[in-house]
Amino acid sequence: MLKTRIITATILLTVLLPIMFLLPAYYLGAFFLIALIAAAWEWSRLIAPDAKLAAWLYALFCLLIILFLLGIETPTWPFALLVLAVVFWFFVAPFILAKGINLSLVKLRPFYSILGLILLPATWFSLVFLRDLGLIFLLTSMGLVWIADIGAYFVGKAFGRHKLAAQISPGKSIEGAIGGLVLCYLYALLCTLYLPFENSIFGAWAIRFGWIPMFLMVTVLTVFSIFGDLFESQFKRLAGVKDSSFLLPGHGGVLDRVDALLPVMPIAALLAGFI
Repeated sequence: MLKTRIITATILLTVLLPIMFLLPAYYLGAFFLIALIAAAWEWSRLIAPDAKLAAWLYALFCLLIILFLLGIETPTWPFALLVLAVVFWFFVAPFILAKGINLSLVKLRPFYSILGLILLPATWFSLVFLRDLGLIFLLTSMGLVWIADIGAYFVGKAFGRHKLAAQISPGKSIEGAIGGLVLCYLYALLCTLYLPFENSIFGAWAIRFGWIPMFLMVTVLTVFSIFGDLFESQFKRLAGVKDSSFLLPGHGGVLDRVDALLPVMPIAALLAGFI
């Protein structure tokens, strides 16, 4: 299993690193687009596992939404999509997560169908917007999600005693979440101190609003990275599956790898817009 994970990760990095550092920015946008369309296919399969044709049509519809919003060449509609996504994560997702697994996916199928067509395109537009601010700006924003996950994993393994969401994800602990948050504070501090201010959202916020608002922002982004992870775990439990798909051998599906990015990237994009 570990060998398979390493091979898959190596192949992905072999493709991704040249796209990031050697090719124009739109190639990275195309890479993200392929990933999000694959995630849309997985999203539909979770909603209706037996509707194979519907999954392809759902992925196509998600692509058409993105292309349509690109084609109208006005920032108003992509911005509205980002706002809708952020409103969901702030005001709806907490109530859904609070229900645990006491939900009916069959009854909520129309809701999840519409939701995916908001969250997935919004994530793509936020990734592209953050890339337009600079590759380092994008990578440091995404890095917060990875740091939160790494911190939560290792601290949770070492000190985890109290379950964070026992029904949804029994492996996650409150201690792990706190450990991830502390590590994110350290990460944001290092980005601010050792990178030019304009190269990260942390430095930009610190210079524009001050240190306390910057750390509050880090708190918000870290909390919602956990929300994203829990939301996808809940989604999979309601669907009765362990992984969103087997597109990435050893890693599960694309959704399994981008779940924490779904809330964090739109929120980060809107926060970056305040600078």
